[in-house]
Amino acid sequence: MARALARGWGRPVLCTDVLPERARTLVEETGGQALPGAADVARSADLVVLCHKPAQLEDVAAQTGGEARAVASILGGVPRADVEAAYPGRPVYRLLPSTPVEVRQGVVLLARGEPQPLDDAITELFGGLGLLVPLEEELIDAAMGLMSTAPAYYALVAEAQVDAGVRHGLPAERAAQLVVQTMAGTAALLRHRNYDTLAARREVTSPGGSTARGLDALERAGIRAAFSDALDAVRRQGAWSR
Repeated sequence: MARALARGWGRPVLCTDVLPERARTLVEETGGQALPGAADVARSADLVVLCHKPAQLEDVAAQTGGEARAVASILGGVPRADVEAAYPGRPVYRLLPSTPVEVRQGVVLLARGEPQPLDDAITELFGGLGLLVPLEEELIDAAMGLMSTAPAYYALVAEAQVDAGVRHGLPAERAAQLVVQTMAGTAALLRHRNYDTLAARREVTSPGGSTARGLDALERAGIRAAFSDALDAVRRQGAWSR
């Protein structure tokens, strides 16, 4: 996710990684500087973005030596209060992005809180990556279950459709082109229609027609239950490790 954010911002970054070659590879692509450790980043940056594993919160906070000026956490399942406790007296923001931020088409959830000095800067920085959605913190984990894991789901759906097309004789590359462009176009159409999914379905579904038969097959296969079960699964304790 750190790489997706940096690519989406398209500007030089200061970064560090337990595998130094990963940090060097990132700055070779985006510009900036790979630094030896978290304390070096904290001393040099106006905002430290936490992209490590959730379980490393206390360890990384200790490494900064209290030098972070402000903190933005993208740690899944970690409440803002826990980050504030690890970085006392610092402005703290909790955000959850999805991987399409890499192409500035992502969703970034922002946990609502009291006004802080960098509010405008945070809105500008993360809002440029796609759709910035402020939410009450108690809704963040459920919302994260819809958007953070969803790129993998949609990739699986696309893969399944491509496989079906190949089974009926289409070349895989052509089938993928058709499926992915249709997904992108449908997303644009739904935005244009104020997210009215029912109306979009009805417009393409004639009674007894091919779309109706296809939708019936998907419903009988349990598509709604599958997505409901997926959200339940990712919200279970410890599921945010990905």
